[in-house]
Parts: sequence; structure tokens; C-alpha cells
Amino acid sequence: MALTWYGNQTSDESCNLGPLALLWPVLERMSVSSIIDQHLPVDAQAEFSHGRVLSLLLAARLSNPIALSNVAGWAARTGADILWDMPIEKMNDDRLGRSLDAFFQQRHSILAGIALHVAREFDLGLEELHYDPTHIVFHGAYDGSTPRPEGPPDRSDAAQPAAHITVGRKMSDAAGDVKLVHAGLCVAVDRFGGVPVFGHTVSGNQNGHTAVAEQFALLKTHLRPRRLLMISDRGTFSAGHLARLDAEGFHALCSVPWNDFRSLFHAHRRQLQWKQAGFLSIEQKRRRDANSTLPREHYELAVLRHELVDRESGRTIPCRVIFVFSTADQKVTRRTRERTVAAIRQGLETLAASVAAGRRNTDPASVERRVAKLFGRRSAAAYFTYRLVPLSEAERATRPPPQRGCRRPTHRFEFEYDAARAAADEADDGISALVTTAPRELSADELFTRFKQQNESELANHQFKTPLAVHPVFLKSPQRVEALVFLMMIALTAWYILQRIYRQAVPAEAPPREQRTTTETLLRTFSTYTLIIQQTRFGRIVHPTRLTLRQREVLNHLGFRTPAQILCSHLPRAPD
Repeated sequence: MALTWYGNQTSDESCNLGPLALLWPVLERMSVSSIIDQHLPVDAQAEFSHGRVLSLLLAARLSNPIALSNVAGWAARTGADILWDMPIEKMNDDRLGRSLDAFFQQRHSILAGIALHVAREFDLGLEELHYDPTHIVFHGAYDGSTPRPEGPPDRSDAAQPAAHITVGRKMSDAAGDVKLVHAGLCVAVDRFGGVPVFGHTVSGNQNGHTAVAEQFALLKTHLRPRRLLMISDRGTFSAGHLARLDAEGFHALCSVPWNDFRSLFHAHRRQLQWKQAGFLSIEQKRRRDANSTLPREHYELAVLRHELVDRESGRTIPCRVIFVFSTADQKVTRRTRERTVAAIRQGLETLAASVAAGRRNTDPASVERRVAKLFGRRSAAAYFTYRLVPLSEAERATRPPPQRGCRRPTHRFEFEYDAARAAADEADDGISALVTTAPRELSADELFTRFKQQNESELANHQFKTPLAVHPVFLKSPQRVEALVFLMMIALTAWYILQRIYRQAVPAEAPPREQRTTTETLLRTFSTYTLIIQQTRFGRIVHPTRLTLRQREVLNHLGFRTPAQILCSHLPRAPD
């Protein structure tokens, strides 16, 4: 007997609802559409509110990063037009662009409104925020983008022009001639991971000091925290940053440039009392649990009371400097130094041989260029000195005849290696420093553990650029560009909220992998979920299909309605 039969062709259509089965409920629970509409005036002539249009764009970016002109095609393939009750032909880039223009006028306020709602709805504390800026690369001329005029750092919404899209300093992952802006994200972290809750932008040629000052001013204006510990990396550190927080009764925890605190460390090195830190990386915990023979690395901490003076305000800020020693960093630094010293030494020896043989590009100007290229930005270059010594007539006469293509040498290249300086630096290997104004009730060990959660902020920046693909950006208007960047910050919040809801529902005895389930994994579970669409004389009839066991399990964990329940409440019942 046949178990599978061939049937006639059907006129029924299908669409892949896919990730929208999760994205629609999470955006609803975040009240994205209603919060946007609360801040933007209603246009009596508009068919659809800005909240509905922008939440649709958010869903499109979350499920499949696409250009504005392709949103309609995406909606047709996924059935988004059914959930958002918006005809496909109405999803044009002009409508989306107008909503972005309106969003730009209230971008900071909307972002803050969603942050405050998310904090209440999902039991997320905002008293401790990790801040980390990143850059967003742009393509195109952007001739309409101009520098922001000078103004107070708390200027926001319509009063704050779009960040200047311009050439910034060269970075490891961005060439020196590309145009960019910097986007800063504030991330709240607890045992369920991090959630980006607020952010801002600064011009592409501004640094971390400007960025953190503007972000703090916006935090005060829009989130109005009663307590705050702001955690950030060394690019944002300054005495002025600590002074601003201290003046408001808030606290800072920053890593600091080592060279700024090296002399302080050496002055007190013998008096420092070191204690092993309680923090261990996930890998190090695994090694200890498994009794692994692999190296067991650890951190040691030493605390020094100190005072910093903000030159601008004249304020003296009492603080603690937490010196950190890492056995793993010590090994890596020493291996790196050894390799770098060997490479520089070999390069200099090769250059000396070239000069001695009278080869091409061994004149003084060429030698200087070659040494500069060899040294680059390597810190180990400070251990080497070199000089070109002119040869006397007698020395020239003793030289053998030059080989073919060479000329009789006129100089001798000499270099020296300062082993004492290298040894002095080696004594500092593995040591870094943090500065904090946090209350003394928070121990150095606890503060260091909290600082190590900064990787959640770095991960959020990574997610901002990869699954959400915030760049490359091709919009022409700087205002629309900035509006899209801020909208993507809301998308990033939704991305992290989805995994947070799941992790909160996972039993404590569940395997670690289940407890660390990510949004990427959840959306992949719903990469395929089909709706059958039947065309009748009454109109379209949408038929949900059966969920897989895993899909139903995910929805139960999240506490979300099934697609069938959503559609049943969203659409009128089909006539018999």
C-alpha cells in the first residue's frame, strides 16, 4: 500500500513566518510600537502610525538585515503584512524614511522610554551600567553631514544634530581613510547575561573622553538614576570623568592606561599586599572541575588608596587603584615580547648586511624609512637604538669589491639592544590597573569580578555589527542614518531580551549550555515555520501549520503564544 500520494496542483500559497513567531511577541512585550507612538505626534492623514511602521522595520532588521527598499519583499515572504495589518504595497521606502525622520526628532527620549519599560518588565537593574563605544563604518560621500556645533553635553533629540560622518583615526578593523561615527552602548549585566539598554552617537573624529561625557549627560537627563556605578575601559578614563560622576553622587570603575600609573605602582610596589582574586574565567573553572593538567591561571589583586585631581574643575577625587596581576597575561606578554625582539633583531641584522654590501636602498634616508617600517608601533622597538657610521677612507679601501648591482659602501649600520630596559619592563608583565570611586563596602575582589563582565558590553558591540549588521549603511540623509542606528539599538535590546526571557525560565539544574542559550539559537529553531494561505472569494484564509516539538518547547519556556493563538486573536474567523 502506498504511504505517500501525489495530489493535483493547488492554488494555495505559503509563506515562512519563521523568526517572526518569536520577534512579534517580544516586540509586543517591550511595547515598542506604543512607546514610539507616545513620543511622536499623530498625523491625522497618515494611514499607519510611526510606531507600527518602525516596529515592522525593527522586525525586518532582526530577522534578515535588508535595505529599506527590500522590506516589502521580505514582508511578502514572511507574512509580516498579516501580523502588522499593512498591505505590501504600503511598505515603501518613502513611508519608512518619513517614519525615520520623525523618530530622529525624539530618538533619545524613545530609547530611554523603552529602557525604563524593559527594566520594569523584565526585572533588570539600571544601577550598574557597562559602557563601551564602537565605530560604525559608512560608504558614500555624505556631503550633507557636518560637524556638530559646540553645545552642552546633555543636548538631545531634535536639539542635537546627527553625528558627523567623517574620517576618524586608524583602527585595527577600520582603515584610516573610511568614514565613520562612534556609537556608545550602555549594558546592564546580571546572572542572566547582559542587556543593552541605552546608547548614543558621537562624530567619527571624537574620542572616548567626549563619548563617555555625552553618554553620562544623556543618562542623567533621560534615565535619571538614583544610584549608578558606571564601568568602562581605559579609552574613556580621565580624572574629569570621575569628577563628573562624583559631583552627582555616582561612582566609576575604569581600567586605565598602564603608562599613566606605572610610576605610582613602582613607588609603592614593595608595600602592596597581593591577594588571589575570586574571579575565574569559564575555561579556568572547567579546568578545575575536570582536574585538567592544563595550566591553571589566576588573578591577583592589590589595592592602593589614591587621589586624583581634575584640572578643569580643580576637584580632588579620592579613589582606589586596584592593581591586577594575571598569570596568563604575563605569559602572553613575554612570548609576544620574545617574538617581537627576535623579529626586530633579525630585521636589523639583515639591514646591516645590506648596508655592508652596498645594496640598493641603503642610503641614510632609505635606511631610516626601512627601520621605521620595521619598528612600526611595536613597543619592543624602544629597546633598540641604531646609527649609521660613515666609513673612513682606510675602511673603504679594505672593503672587497662590490658585487653586481651593488656599490661600494659608505656607511656601517650598527644597532644595540638595551637588555636592562627590557628586563625592567618584564618585571611589569601581566600587571594592569583599575581605578574606582565605588564605596569601600564593595571589595576589590567584587569590583574586579564586576569589571570582568565588561566582556558582555564588548559582545553586544559585536552583535550590533554581525547578526544585526548595523553596517554597512547606505542611507543618504545623516538624520535618517542616525535614526536607523538608534532604531538598531532598540533591535539589539530586543535581541538580548529574547534570550534573557528564555534563560530566566530555564531550571537551575539544567546543563550550562541550556542556561546560556542565545537568541541566535532560538531564532534558528524557527528558521522554518510555514503558514498556508488560501485564496477564496471572501479573501485570504491563513492556516497555521503544526509546530515541531522543539518549537513548542521554546514557546513554552518563553511564555509566548503559539502562531495559531496569535493569528486567532489577530484575524477574524473565516466564514464556513
